[in-house]
Amino acid sequence: MPEIRYIIGQIVAFTFFAVGIGYFSNSPSYTYHDPSLALIMVSFSHGSERKEKCRRFTPEEIAELAPNMRRPMDCSRERVPVFIEVTMDGVILLSKSYTPTGLSKDGSTSIYESIAIEPGKHDLVTKLRDSSREDGFDYETTVSIDLKPRELFVIDFRKDLGGFYFK
Repeated sequence: MPEIRYIIGQIVAFTFFAVGIGYFSNSPSYTYHDPSLALIMVSFSHGSERKEKCRRFTPEEIAELAPNMRRPMDCSRERVPVFIEVTMDGVILLSKSYTPTGLSKDGSTSIYESIAIEPGKHDLVTKLRDSSREDGFDYETTVSIDLKPRELFVIDFRKDLGGFYFK
């Protein structure tokens, strides 16, 4: 008879466990942001310029290298940080510098930011610097948007398309 008690106990325990999972899979409800607001999302990965320019080896320097290490150029791996600025109606929403990924800081820079804003018509200016220059920007785009509540507006960057790309 002890086997029956164990089986009934397991059925009761698994039932409570299943009900608990079912409850917590839908409750309590969670709202990511206020539904009366719109959301601007800045999301992209971009490889910036290298910190130092590549240098061409002289024929003598190439000859000194081991045969399997011979290459025409000496290039630093490290890349410059990417600086982005997003301005809406003259108010700066985002102004931040992002460092490249990787142990040698030679990977692409990944940017992911979300900004909740009031819906309506707005003038949006996006700027990006991915070079060694001290001030100013390499890319700048101005766009007029009309957002509705709960609408998602995505800012992407594609160098092959000439800069910022909006979805």
